[in-house]
Amino acid sequence: MTSASAPPTLLTQRLQSIDALRGLVILFMLLDHVRETFFLHRQVSDPMAIDSTEPALFFSRTLAHLCAPVFVLLTGLSAWLYGEKHQGRSDVSAFLFKRGLFLVVLEFTLVNFAWTFQLPPSVIYLQVIWAIGISMMALSLLVWLPRGALIALGAILVAGHNLLDTVHFDVGSALHVPWAILHDRGWLEVSDNLRLRTSYPVLPWIGVIVLGYGLGPWFGRSSDNGLRRQRLLLAGLVALLGFVVLRLFNGYGEAPWSIYPSLTQTLMSFFNITKYPPSLLFLALTLGCGLLLLRAFERAGQARWINGLAVFGAAPMFFYLLHLYVLKLLYLASVALYGRNQGDYYGFDGITAVWLGAVLLASALYLPVRWFARLKARRRDMAWLKYF
Repeated sequence: MTSASAPPTLLTQRLQSIDALRGLVILFMLLDHVRETFFLHRQVSDPMAIDSTEPALFFSRTLAHLCAPVFVLLTGLSAWLYGEKHQGRSDVSAFLFKRGLFLVVLEFTLVNFAWTFQLPPSVIYLQVIWAIGISMMALSLLVWLPRGALIALGAILVAGHNLLDTVHFDVGSALHVPWAILHDRGWLEVSDNLRLRTSYPVLPWIGVIVLGYGLGPWFGRSSDNGLRRQRLLLAGLVALLGFVVLRLFNGYGEAPWSIYPSLTQTLMSFFNITKYPPSLLFLALTLGCGLLLLRAFERAGQARWINGLAVFGAAPMFFYLLHLYVLKLLYLASVALYGRNQGDYYGFDGITAVWLGAVLLASALYLPVRWFARLKARRRDMAWLKYF
């Protein structure tokens, strides 16, 4: 399932535009992780504090908001394409459950260690890989629903979960743990020496992956390219219009925006949205942009820069693990060489250095990621490669 003119390289069974969009948001993720590694002395809140956040830092963080929603949406879409290639929903369900479980285990082990370098860990952060894994396991059950019911459920979860924002359960309640995992970001005390942080409550992310799966027929073998682009344009514009209209009313699941003396800060306030858990407005803005980008990438065809982005998108888990460990080792080396020049941290002096570091690191990782992507495309006999 690739465009007719796609070269027989990395994209033998996938749409190039999907890999290219996935590659773009992976690079935005890299920028954000460079910030979290080398600019931690200027950590930002969620949503951000407009009065104390410089525009360049605000823009960098806001740009990274695209990553998780677009990646989860494309995960659902890719699951549908996997089913079209194989034997339908039974194969999809089995694959989603196994890969989702694999991602959950990965979050508890290699991913968490990459962030902390601590064994045994005292804290395990349940972040985006965990959320994708749980969402995939949930989708493995939901794929048996009719498409209309599936899309309706996804829309209800995305649009309606903010109605639950005031629901909380005390630590002693039997519902405290499941609710912290589903919607109420918090801490789970496992033992005296181990705590879990539910950084990514999964309920809205399940809605996003379900909607991605519901988009699948737009990209099927018999689908019309022109009609698909029209649908992507309409869906993207409706999502963005919904964001603007709801944001103007300053309500429903989001911190209010304010008018500041400067236009820049007013715009920052307007686009200052909540990620943990992602509000309806957060998802409307990011998914709307993602759908329009996907349409633009389809229209771009075989441009060289599209092919370059698709390399990163063809081996996302390999890139994710590789860049985390490289960043951690670079940080430890910097501390050893230069000390902690920013209080408790080693850090860059400005956000320009964060962008430069991200560009250099992306360039350095391009060749190993391309090698792995080609290996993954060539060695169909190595089944474990498809999990990366």
